Amino acid sequence: MTSKTLKVLSAGAVKSGVAQVCKDFERATGAQVSVEFKTAPELRKSVEAGEPADVIVAPPAAMDEFQKLGRIDTGSRGFIGRSRMGVVVHARAASPDVSDAAAFRRALAAASAVVHNKASSGIYSAKLLEKLGLAKELGARVVVVDSGSAVMKTVAEKEPGAIGLAQISEVMVMIDKGCAVKLVAPLPDEIQNETSYEAAAAAASRAPDAAKRLAASLASDAAKKIFAATGIS
Repeated sequence: MTSKTLKVLSAGAVKSGVAQVCKDFERATGAQVSVEFKTAPELRKSVEAGEPADVIVAPPAAMDEFQKLGRIDTGSRGFIGRSRMGVVVHARAASPDVSDAAAFRRALAAASAVVHNKASSGIYSAKLLEKLGLAKELGARVVVVDSGSAVMKTVAEKEPGAIGLAQISEVMVMIDKGCAVKLVAPLPDEIQNETSYEAAAAAASRAPDAAKRLAASLASDAAKKIFAATGIS
């Protein structure tokens, strides 16, 4: 990595938008940008361990932790957008009724498998299954995978009947890649979970001015249009 290369550590749910904004930044400035995407737990571990980076993209709760540890430039924090969660099935499957919480519960109870990940959306999914009284009922039909992309891959590999719970932004990325899944709908409003994301320059960046400019670009009005097209609004 050259001295002109900026390293971004980012949560995976905003992958498509972050990648596009970073490419636009490269074209506009001539700088090179390297982006590494991680699940929220992995991102926390990397930043808390002091992994070198110039810009960090993460949920506000994680940013608060990083700020307390002195890992980010507080003044550079900027809001990117929010991701909502959705229901995913095999591309050949009929779309179940998930119009409200009761219908959603019936759909999951009838599923051959319910798939979620270990990241922030997966943590919420596990709590939601408990709240709806489905965790014990589903038992071994609950499949927990490492990442958002793995949710879609798992649903695609199973026969129609499996249901995946994932962030809509990640669903759209995988569909664009040809994964054999489809988005049924967002979670019903009464049980919806929104995850916000922010960008900030790393306090230990080797190129602080450029890092601040990139963080500002990720949180700009122009970037918000890009993120909106990927499911982050």
